[in-house]
Amino acid sequence: MARKLFSEWLGTFFLVAVVIGSGIMAERLAGGNVAIALLGNTIATGAILVVIILVFGPISGAHFNPAVTLAFAIRGEIDKKSATYYAFVQILGGICGAIVAHIMFELPLIQASEHARTGVSQWVAEFVATFGLLATILGCLKAKPEAIPYAVGLFITAGYWFTSSTSFANPAVTIARTMTNTFSGIAPGDAPAFILSQLFAASVAVLVFGWLLEEKQK
Repeated sequence: MARKLFSEWLGTFFLVAVVIGSGIMAERLAGGNVAIALLGNTIATGAILVVIILVFGPISGAHFNPAVTLAFAIRGEIDKKSATYYAFVQILGGICGAIVAHIMFELPLIQASEHARTGVSQWVAEFVATFGLLATILGCLKAKPEAIPYAVGLFITAGYWFTSSTSFANPAVTIARTMTNTFSGIAPGDAPAFILSQLFAASVAVLVFGWLLEEKQK
């Protein structure tokens, strides 16, 4: 369990460090072109997801996301105590990733984001993004488990561009991003609604794909 928890901490650390760090770098280099900045942020995030899932998947299952852990807990594939530990170290890893990203770019270690991300459109986008992420994981787990790292990286890459929220789809990442007043940040007051949308979507995805994949198997 110690190795699994450290794996979840380290993987989430790298995920958030890349999300925030690439956002800072992209914004600095884009010369005010938000589309170019988002593209840089997108490519780095999709790439690191493939890498960390390949590296840490055999150790902990490579959740790096309390919504994914919740989904597997509902499916009975991780017990409640372990799921709680997973979520805790994921959140901690994300916070550490944010701090280290700030150190690398010579910024204040902990900030309060002023980037407003709220409203029904954003909440629906987070539901869609998280549902799609779980659909990707559960569908590939059934049909082609070895494709999960690439499928998840590709889905989140797409999600940055087809959702109005830019596809957070992860409560641990959402919490960490409240602590950076940079390109990828989210205002602390806007985070709870994002997290509720994400957790609800994960629960719905388990129910939908539990039925869908069972029917496909028959």
